[in-house]
Amino acid sequence: MKILATADGSKHGTWAIEWLAKIPFAAEPVVHVLHVVDVASVRAPFLIQPMIVGTERYIQSEVKRMETAAKSTKKESQNVLATLGLRGTVTIDQGGVAATIMKHAQRGVGLLSIGSRGLDALDRFMLGSISNHAIHHAPCSVLVVKERPRRVRHVVLGIDGSGASDKAVQFLVRHINPTLDGPGHEPVMVTVTHAVPRVKHPEVKETGSKLVQRYGAKLSKSGFQVRESVRLGKPADEILAVARQEKADLIVTGAKGLGAVRRVLLGSVSTRVVQHAHCGVLVVR
Repeated sequence: MKILATADGSKHGTWAIEWLAKIPFAAEPVVHVLHVVDVASVRAPFLIQPMIVGTERYIQSEVKRMETAAKSTKKESQNVLATLGLRGTVTIDQGGVAATIMKHAQRGVGLLSIGSRGLDALDRFMLGSISNHAIHHAPCSVLVVKERPRRVRHVVLGIDGSGASDKAVQFLVRHINPTLDGPGHEPVMVTVTHAVPRVKHPEVKETGSKLVQRYGAKLSKSGFQVRESVRLGKPADEILAVARQEKADLIVTGAKGLGAVRRVLLGSVSTRVVQHAHCGVLVVR
């Protein structure tokens, strides 16, 4: 699988690369690291025609600083790839950050890995908005990294019975090795989680139980160790609660729901999960 990882010189950008060496992919991935230099962001709208003496000099100095930082980030990313034994390349491109990432994500990429934060307070806001943009608009699955890399031993899978949930299960079956250290070793644990509304109809919970069992059977057949969890409450809140209780290493969820309205609802679920999860979140598309 071809993976696009975004790097910006921050620790979160570095983690977006390092996590790819911790996830037990079934086949060796090819990693393309991208650093975007957004020169236009330096020039605020009211400075398109500089009116203050010295402003243009400042702008050119800032652009030069950004280009120098980009070269440093590229070298650092190359060293990270080499140290981790990951096969891939590092590229610098210019343009709007979100638009440029989306452009590269359309080039046969199966997974986009992006940090949840950047270099400083403003960058944290900007990169946060970019990761949010990615989970809604990227043409591929998106991994949002929120912490230092660690081995993926326990996954919480949030499902709702939609086609998006089917794709999430297919991603795990096709791309993730169910045993961390090869045959004969402890398999990766997947807690299949489905939240049902708090209603006084036992058949609703029964349907949820059957749904969880169906997905769990697919994962178990592929070699994963499975736990089943049917919860009462709001989907995002229950997925987050299970992840905290189980001390999950990764949360996996689909990008869309069952119908026109449910697509919006599940979209909001994945957004809330990404915003509030303690661990990394993989939104499968």
